[in-house]
Amino acid sequence: MGRLAQTDGLTDVQREILATVRTFVDKEVIPVATELEHRDEYPTEIVERLKEMGLFGLMIPQEYGGLGESLLTYALVVEELSRGWMSISGIINTHFIVAYLIRRHGTPEQKQYFLPRMAEGRIRGAFSMSEPHCGSDVAAIRTTAVRSGDEYVIHGRKMWLTNGASANLIALLARTGEDGGRPHANMTTFLIEKEPGFGETRPGLTVPGKIQKMGYKGVDTTELVLDGVRVPADRVLGGEPGKGFYQMMDGVEVGRVNVAARACGMALRAFELAIRYAQQRETFGEPLHRHQAIRFRLAEMATKVEAAHQMMVMAARRKDTGERGDLEAGMAKYLAAEYCKEVVEDAFRIHGGYGYSTEFEIERLYREAPMLLIGEGTSEIQKMIIGRRLLEGYRLPE
Repeated sequence: MGRLAQTDGLTDVQREILATVRTFVDKEVIPVATELEHRDEYPTEIVERLKEMGLFGLMIPQEYGGLGESLLTYALVVEELSRGWMSISGIINTHFIVAYLIRRHGTPEQKQYFLPRMAEGRIRGAFSMSEPHCGSDVAAIRTTAVRSGDEYVIHGRKMWLTNGASANLIALLARTGEDGGRPHANMTTFLIEKEPGFGETRPGLTVPGKIQKMGYKGVDTTELVLDGVRVPADRVLGGEPGKGFYQMMDGVEVGRVNVAARACGMALRAFELAIRYAQQRETFGEPLHRHQAIRFRLAEMATKVEAAHQMMVMAARRKDTGERGDLEAGMAKYLAAEYCKEVVEDAFRIHGGYGYSTEFEIERLYREAPMLLIGEGTSEIQKMIIGRRLLEGYRLPE
């Protein structure tokens, strides 16, 4: 049989892109990923290669200098990158979400100003909703933006910004008025430019430092402190305040497909490591794979890898149609993240004591997988979304 997680119905261009990324991952990412991750080192050389391949502009329309590819192509590229090192996919994920938001909701001037430079990777995006006191409860944000002439003045504190330091553009959600009993109303998305790095990166905007994490290293995850940051009114996404929550939720659906794709890539890599090790290691006088218990475990792992991949592809294709896709994105994110955790743990068990050694790649995957259970909404949040949508579709007549 061929490799797991194949996708039917791809164009020649899509297959060529994926083959190029797969070769890049095998030759330039996997050999250095564990070493860079253990040092928590930003993969500068790898990021430069991503720019050269045009991946920062993968979904940006050709009229703005991008490749004009679909969300499905993006998701399959993310799957390949995450098979090598999940942090690489994190570097492009928030960039993609911000570019998607500008493409989908931005004014013509915003598109013309940002998208060509985003396609080249000269502008790199970060996405900011969460705050220290709230994660998935977006309606509880406290960051405020008050109109002052032709500007907004923003105060608040944000948390869990992927690419918070390396990005020079942040799509940030703030409250722009009283909600009047509608907690999702009067939220606005701002496009805030800054300098890369830590410290005060524009007047009033400070990136305090990198948050130390169990896994998902290399990519910078930061807080953001806003103390009187002045943003021109023409940097309101779409030019009209009060639509931020709905814009951000649209972006989160793209992010959930991304997280599902990351989980698929990591699970595939864990399976590859496990089935290889099972053929190399001998126990009780014969190769590990000849023990029925190991074969059963490998069979279960492969089935989960394949099921998660197909669900992720379905969610990406649904979003590409322009139809509502929160049910499919929620299902894909939930299933893929949970299966990834299980497949990685099974691979860890197959490695035995060596799985606990930092010399083996599975140790890194074992620390990285839990993040997928939380990112872009916990599994519990996904189940709430799925349940609500199912009841909408199966509601009994009154």
